[in-house]
Amino acid sequence: MIRLGIFVLFFLDTILYSSRVYSFCPSSPLTSNKLLTSCVRAIKFYVDGEDINDEDIRLSDISLNRRSALAIGTAVASLSLLHQPANAAKTSKKIPDWTLSNNVKFPTLALNTAGLSKDETFRAIQYARQEGITHIDFHPGIERDGVAEYLSKYKDERKLLFLNTKIRKPPLDISPQDAAALAYDQIKEDLRILNVDNVDMLMLRDSPNSKVIQAQWRVLEELLAEGKTRSIGVINYCPFSLESVLETAKIKPAVNYIMVHVGMGRDVHGLRTLGEKSGIKTFSYGQTGEVSSINNAIANSPVLKKIAAAHEKSVDEVALKWVLQHGMAASIRPSSNNMGRCIGEECEVGLSKQVHTFDWELTANEMKTLNSMNEPNDNPTLFSSIGCPNSFGT
Repeated sequence: MIRLGIFVLFFLDTILYSSRVYSFCPSSPLTSNKLLTSCVRAIKFYVDGEDINDEDIRLSDISLNRRSALAIGTAVASLSLLHQPANAAKTSKKIPDWTLSNNVKFPTLALNTAGLSKDETFRAIQYARQEGITHIDFHPGIERDGVAEYLSKYKDERKLLFLNTKIRKPPLDISPQDAAALAYDQIKEDLRILNVDNVDMLMLRDSPNSKVIQAQWRVLEELLAEGKTRSIGVINYCPFSLESVLETAKIKPAVNYIMVHVGMGRDVHGLRTLGEKSGIKTFSYGQTGEVSSINNAIANSPVLKKIAAAHEKSVDEVALKWVLQHGMAASIRPSSNNMGRCIGEECEVGLSKQVHTFDWELTANEMKTLNSMNEPNDNPTLFSSIGCPNSFGT
């Protein structure tokens, strides 16, 4: 049934083309509406932490509604999940934890739901739980709603999951007082929709206004004290943002959630050292890149291909292993070939392969070779605000 669903989607993709070019998304003339829309939505999530519906992304030459097309294939692909237990892990390999300063256990491998629809988020969590993943990294809005649906169906799962969400990026012209109120109101809404008393981590986005960062961080410290969250961190914080939050913080961020992949260096442009000297651990996303040009460069790297062949692994697995073997945590997409989607077998198999990166090791020479790579280079805080240099928003 899954293969039939994938075939239907493939057929539909052959008739859904877009000539619209997005510089950070696949730009081939044969780029499907499905993939292009998912890419644009995922970038919107990373930059603004904001939900957008597919219909809000205008692809001028598409005549068939994307939701109608995907509904056929997704419905078929979903049939195999109807009677699947939520938490029947296929692997006995335990995902390592970090112990944060307040004794909270932070699983070092997370499911990244960026860009997924509500239904796909629900389905991705099911697949993740089969593989022993408990850390769910999601955005407010559509993805949160998928998490809420999962928790509603599998009520006993809450105590097993590590729920990690984010405060939306504040508007540029907002006052510190209004920004603080915005953060508090958002988490109040999120907890109500999730129908939980707390989440396990709240991560704060940056602002070019240090006073706004500081005001919102105080809210997170208050939410921590109130038990609304068990830990707090930051996302896409460059040196300016880190210095801003640390200037007034009573409680330091537990993690800085940034993009990390081979070619950026083991110290990730100095951000690891800068954070870790203040006790801030590095939590990574984008191990195979977050824009098509970087993703393609990693996928086609002769260096990574040679190492992958030696271990009988994929390039994606090697790229992820390099990050994990350097002691960083990682939030993983179901598949790097189809970012922002979780459809059928590709989603299930993709998660399974990535979980099993804990079963093998890169050699010292292989790590040295990967450490020496300086391409494809990238900005670890690409999706930060204009307060950080060379960000997507500048």
